[in-house]
Amino acid sequence: MGSTEERPSHGRNPRGGRERVEARLAGRLAELRAENGWSLEELARRTEVSRSTLSRLERAEISPTAAMLNRLCAAYRMTMSQLLAEVEAEPPQLVRADRQVMWRDGEAGFTRRSVSPPHPGLRGEIVEGVLRPGADISYDRPPVPGMEQHIWVLEGALEVTAGDGAHEVGAGDCLRFRLWGRTRFRCAGPGPVRYALMVVLP
Repeated sequence: MGSTEERPSHGRNPRGGRERVEARLAGRLAELRAENGWSLEELARRTEVSRSTLSRLERAEISPTAAMLNRLCAAYRMTMSQLLAEVEAEPPQLVRADRQVMWRDGEAGFTRRSVSPPHPGLRGEIVEGVLRPGADISYDRPPVPGMEQHIWVLEGALEVTAGDGAHEVGAGDCLRFRLWGRTRFRCAGPGPVRYALMVVLP
């Protein structure tokens, strides 16, 4: 899920490691659907993702985009970090920089690093996001309604739209809001934008 031009270059997982994570993610998505007693048709209805795409995801034939994974997390009422934590064998208390899980949506130009030590029961988490120039990602719903987000831009400029409000957040600025509806993240500068995202569940 990435391209050679995406940042950051440090802490990349080996190709074999990414493939193992993606295979475990596919298996966990299939388990979650079975645990909820949903058919592929029912999950397709809840997520507005086609049945054939969901089937291919669960067989690890394709990788989900950021927007697609957000819809699945919303259906299962969990954050992306909680889902990714469930595919880790032994969630540690301390995670070194070179062991932090990185997930890439190469098509959208988005790199996501899970900074917080993973745990499926976590109530708060820190994520690093990098958007390459021109990247523009929209999410049609929050994974957990009412979750609180703090966005601290470390480099570049980020335009964030939450509900009816749009904010341009520059390096050093921090934006806080509760998330109930649609959101949009757009790289607003000529270079990539890197930011820290803190999520607090209600």
